[in-house]
Amino acid sequence: MVSVKILGSGCAKCKILNAKVLDLVAKNNLPATVTKVEDLMEIMKYGILSTPGLVINEKVKSVGTIPKDEQILIWMNEG
Repeated sequence: MVSVKILGSGCAKCKILNAKVLDLVAKNNLPATVTKVEDLMEIMKYGILSTPGLVINEKVKSVGTIPKDEQILIWMNEG
């Protein structure tokens, strides 16, 4: 089971990334849990300075951007 966390307080990019990841998980039938992390103290634990942050299996994969679908799938399948 892949653990995916979307880090962000609710900005537009955070919402887009969250929707994109949920859509990719559903369309590709991936065994993943997707969690939206909005607590600032929790986000700071990952050392990111801009959102959205994408964390897969506790490894920060992207910060401040919305990665392409293909890249997100690669990261999730490495899991």
